[in-house]
Amino acid sequence: MKKKRELCLLPVLVVACLVSIMGGSSLPSPILIGPDKAYLNSKVVFQCRSPGSPPPNTYELLKDGNHLVATSNDLQDDQSATFFLKISVTSEGSYHCRVTAGGNMGLSGTVRLQVVIPVSGTMVTSDPDPPILYEGLRLTLTCDVTKGSHLSYTWFYNRQEVTSSPTSPLTPLLLWPVGNTLVVERVTAKHAGNYSCIAGTRMQTNSRFSSSREVTVRVKAYLSVPQISFTISKEGSSYRSNVTCRSSRGTPPVTFYLFLDDKEVGSDVATESLVAWFPVAMVPGRDMGTVRCTVESDAQRLTSRPLTLVVVPVGGSPKVDVEYLYRVDSKMAAARLQCLLGLGTFPFFSWSLNGSLLLHPSEGDSSHPSHALADGGRTLFLTEITLEDSGYYRCRARDSYDVTSAWVESQPVLVQVTEVATTTIEVMAIVFCCFLMLTLAGGVACVMRMLNRQRGGCVQNMVIVLKCITLSLSLSLSLSLSLSLSLFLPPLSQTLLQAASREREQQMKDDSANISASFQIHFLCLTSLPGQGSSKWTLPVLTVMLRIRPLRSQYNRRDEIKPNLRPTSSSQNNPSMSFYPTNYL
Repeated sequence: MKKKRELCLLPVLVVACLVSIMGGSSLPSPILIGPDKAYLNSKVVFQCRSPGSPPPNTYELLKDGNHLVATSNDLQDDQSATFFLKISVTSEGSYHCRVTAGGNMGLSGTVRLQVVIPVSGTMVTSDPDPPILYEGLRLTLTCDVTKGSHLSYTWFYNRQEVTSSPTSPLTPLLLWPVGNTLVVERVTAKHAGNYSCIAGTRMQTNSRFSSSREVTVRVKAYLSVPQISFTISKEGSSYRSNVTCRSSRGTPPVTFYLFLDDKEVGSDVATESLVAWFPVAMVPGRDMGTVRCTVESDAQRLTSRPLTLVVVPVGGSPKVDVEYLYRVDSKMAAARLQCLLGLGTFPFFSWSLNGSLLLHPSEGDSSHPSHALADGGRTLFLTEITLEDSGYYRCRARDSYDVTSAWVESQPVLVQVTEVATTTIEVMAIVFCCFLMLTLAGGVACVMRMLNRQRGGCVQNMVIVLKCITLSLSLSLSLSLSLSLSLFLPPLSQTLLQAASREREQQMKDDSANISASFQIHFLCLTSLPGQGSSKWTLPVLTVMLRIRPLRSQYNRRDEIKPNLRPTSSSQNNPSMSFYPTNYL
């Protein structure tokens, strides 16, 4: 039993011995101060401090655990030690300080040192190389260095910094730098320009950078299908056509080929533009064959539509077509005269007013500033129509490529300045307000009549009020709509206005008797209502005005859609009352 107790006390004795060996009173932890980064072949300083430890002290600088780097003895009472190191490739690691004083020992914290190789030889490489590519392809730029470590990269496009910020002006270009690469998935013409980068190491006291040269990226556009056209000119007694081949989109240099009846007759290399010209002999009035144009680049070959080389001389009888243009207020603003020509591939047009020639823009300034030519002189615009512009206009034409060719002339066409009398919106507002006041007056008269009654019940009063309101609303809506249709529909021309006016005057004479008869019928029907007294004149007058509009709508049956007629609620109770159109309710 005694031996078992001795065995249980043995671990306690071992721990006590270890504590006594390490020292009964350990030193406070020292402090190690040193850099975290240092350039290769440079010199750095580590300082180890142990405040509160009595001298003499022994300071040891250890690396990566127990590898001793340097030792220093403090025989006086300054309580610190300084270590000078020259940085090599093997100097990178974790450093700590150990202090020993009077049999006691203390360990400091760890300082991680990184060896930095200075950057040099920065350059931009591209894929593809050289950086010339077509739209839609992938572009990869890489910022490479000859040597260097712990680097950061900054990209520039046309000397503007490329960042990932959404507020950057280069954000729409979708330039996203990742590390030392800059990738554009689908390049466009906007990505063409100069690119450069800066590689460097940022340190607290001595940062170093190296910049590259600019690399120019060219983005080539794909060609569009070429368009082919031709003109003709006279050279002495012969004629020659100038065939033009043009692509609206693409990147030069490109090569144009001209084929006449599937046979190559010419080629041209365009280095600065996308157009080429080819001369071809021409005889007016004769079919010279079919030409095609082909454009070729290092990635495409496209052919135009076929074009027949034939020139028809000017002939036939021209005709002048006149169209008047009106403003919103129905006032004449301008007139367009177009010369319609039956024959002629390349016509030259000329206009005259009352026998006086209107100069063509190619011949000098026109004496009429209100005249403007368009469509190669085929169309004449009268921009400011005055009385001086009224008169007889003619157009004539000849071949533009031959000044000695004969003219063909049209018949004279009369152009007159016509003013259309219209009613302004202010007049409409005044008239509508008058009718509204009339409606309110009729309603007030009905109410006053009900209040002045000496007999009758509430039911009869309500019936009269409802009838008055119905007639008042019908009157207001019918008259306002009729004004809108009759006063504010601009006529198409002065001739149509005069014809419509004569027709209306004749029909008004024929229907005057109907209006008088309608007045008498309505007067008899409304005076038969129960309880009508001294205000018998109010409703008959309103009914006569209501009847005038349906009669007037008959005058315009040629211009308006015939309305659907149905009886009013009052006419169902009294068969003698008239009908009115439902589209005016």
